[in-house]
Amino acid sequence: MKQKVLITGASGFVGFHLIEAALAKGLDVYAAVRKTSDIKHLSSHKINYIHLNFNSVESLQKELKEKEYDFIIHAAGTTKAKNQEEYNTVNATYTLNLANAAANAGHLKKIVFISSLAALGPSDQTQELITEHKNPHPVTAYGQSKLLAEEQLKKLALPLIILRPTAVYGSRDKDIFIILRTFSKGFEPYIGHIPQQLSFVYVKDLAALSVNALFTSDAANGAYNITDGNCYNRYEMANITKSVLNKKTIKVHLPLPVVKGFALVLEKTYGMLGKTPAINLEKLNELTAINWCCDIEKAKTNLHYNPSYNLQQGLKETLGWYKQNQWL
Repeated sequence: MKQKVLITGASGFVGFHLIEAALAKGLDVYAAVRKTSDIKHLSSHKINYIHLNFNSVESLQKELKEKEYDFIIHAAGTTKAKNQEEYNTVNATYTLNLANAAANAGHLKKIVFISSLAALGPSDQTQELITEHKNPHPVTAYGQSKLLAEEQLKKLALPLIILRPTAVYGSRDKDIFIILRTFSKGFEPYIGHIPQQLSFVYVKDLAALSVNALFTSDAANGAYNITDGNCYNRYEMANITKSVLNKKTIKVHLPLPVVKGFALVLEKTYGMLGKTPAINLEKLNELTAINWCCDIEKAKTNLHYNPSYNLQQGLKETLGWYKQNQWL
């Protein structure tokens, strides 16, 4: 009999790849999606769909007891919200509700929570690698909500692994895709002239790790920073993209005050519409940070994490997918 895994946020970018990795592992997949979610891209997968009420621990506990899931990968969350309270509700309170339900339901062998490196925040030292021992200093409301979720989860007696991926990219992503599309159109913008050290992780590596982590012993429980193990300067993503697509670009360094002014206008305009722009004043804290590089030795040792893709390999595959599916 196949072991059951519940994957939340299953209709999203990372969720899609988690489903594929779980199926490849031979698991019986239950995909938690909203009733309004677009799931056409999942139609070819042999999975079960469920709808969860994250507001109710009782409802969640009933679902977990009835299905007797062996594992949970909690990837549901939001990267765009109107305020800190909304971030905290979706990213922390809903996570805690699911965890409490899991703790009360029993049977669960492991829960993997997809957090974010934003929960720790960047380093302000250019030559420093971010480790799991770094004193958390998130620079966005999103990062603060992920940190809150982590802190609440650690108080529970659960077989728990927390993964903190850095910038995740790959097929079906719509965020970093905006940057790649800009490069493909011949425009290469940067904010200021300050050198930056960046890190990335290809979504297939993250998905494979998330599923493999379900089968680790309790000795491996804990939090892990996840990247592809490399550090990249601020120009490498553009250079690789240009090489793969055989494109030339106009490189522009925009003064930070100008970008802040633009972000402020976007905030006010979107705010009147009840929406959150992709770039706002707070997001600039992440975009202008000087160092997002990580030490992933803990994940390599405890989770046997061995990334298969560096940025060159991952972008080549990603850009190929975007072109084949006419996104580019």
